Amino acid sequence: MNRNVSTLDVSGTVHDAIQIMTEKGVGCVVITNESKPVGILTERDVMKAIMRREKVLASRVSDVMVVPLTSVAPETPVVQALDLMRQRNIRRLPVVSDEQLRGIVTVHRDLLYWALTALGGPVDDG
Repeated sequence: MNRNVSTLDVSGTVHDAIQIMTEKGVGCVVITNESKPVGILTERDVMKAIMRREKVLASRVSDVMVVPLTSVAPETPVVQALDLMRQRNIRRLPVVSDEQLRGIVTVHRDLLYWALTALGGPVDDG
């Protein structure tokens, strides 16, 4: 999992979220309320919102984010996390413990890396 997760308070706007995603080069922002993860906003969610309405950039992230937040605990086995992501058709899975965001698992970076190392394949972590 990646422990450096981009977050935004629930009072933020979609524009704020897009700015964070662009500046940090990430595909999602975990939405928090008093530091507790409550939702997630992904590139895909923003695109869907744009197609549904005008003035999306000024909307609150709470109007666009995915709720309830699908998450796993740090001790969740990788295979179980992967199966949950497959079942829910999601590419990003926050890791939460004691209502605190601990990290995020992504299909492209984390699970692909895990699969390659588990299979003994060549991995360039640079």
